[in-house]
Amino acid sequence: MQVEPQITFKNMETSPAFEALIRQRIDGLERMYPRIVSCRVVVEVPHRAKETAKVPLGISVEVEVPGRPTIVAKDQQERHEAKGDHTAPLNNAFDAVERQLDKIASVRDGDVKASEAMPQSGMVVQLFPGQGYGFVEIDNSSELYFTRNSVAGEAYDQLEVGMLVQVTLANDEGPMGPQASSVRLLDKAMTPSARAAD
Repeated sequence: MQVEPQITFKNMETSPAFEALIRQRIDGLERMYPRIVSCRVVVEVPHRAKETAKVPLGISVEVEVPGRPTIVAKDQQERHEAKGDHTAPLNNAFDAVERQLDKIASVRDGDVKASEAMPQSGMVVQLFPGQGYGFVEIDNSSELYFTRNSVAGEAYDQLEVGMLVQVTLANDEGPMGPQASSVRLLDKAMTPSARAAD
C-alpha cells in the first residue's frame, strides 16, 4: 500500500483490540489486491441511547485503487442488534470491499486474459480527438479506454461515435481503467454517416 492505512474512531474510545482486527482485514485486502493505494476506516457510534448500555457501531471503509473510483462500503448495527459484538458490521463492510476488489481483479486478471485472444465487437461511445483517446463499449462490460496508438492501421481519425469496431482487451489497466489493446474498424458501411446516407 502506497499510503499508510488510516483508522479513525469517532464518538467513542479507541479500542486496540478492535484496531488489530481492522488491520488484519486490511492485510487481507492487500494480499488479495496488492495494487491498493490507500485504505481509510472510520469506526463510530452513530447514535447512543441514554436509557440503555447497548451501543451500536457503524463502520465505513474506503479503498483507493489505480484507475477506479474510490470503493466505499459501510455497515451499521441497529440499536437492538448491539450486544457487545461489533465484529458483524466490521466483517460486512470489509466483505463488501472484498467483493468489489474481486470483481476488479477477475476482470483484470481472469476474464481479460481469457478473452484477449478473442476479439469482440464493440461500439465507439466517446471520442476525444484532440487528446488522442476514446472509449468503446462491448457487451456485458464497462467502457474500455483506448488510445490513438491502439487503433489498427492508423485509422483513429476515421472513427466516429456509434461506429462498430472489433476490440481486443488488454491485460493491464490504463490510466482510465480497463483498456483495449487494439481497436480495428469493421466495414465502413457500418459508420453512422454511411447509415444516415442510406
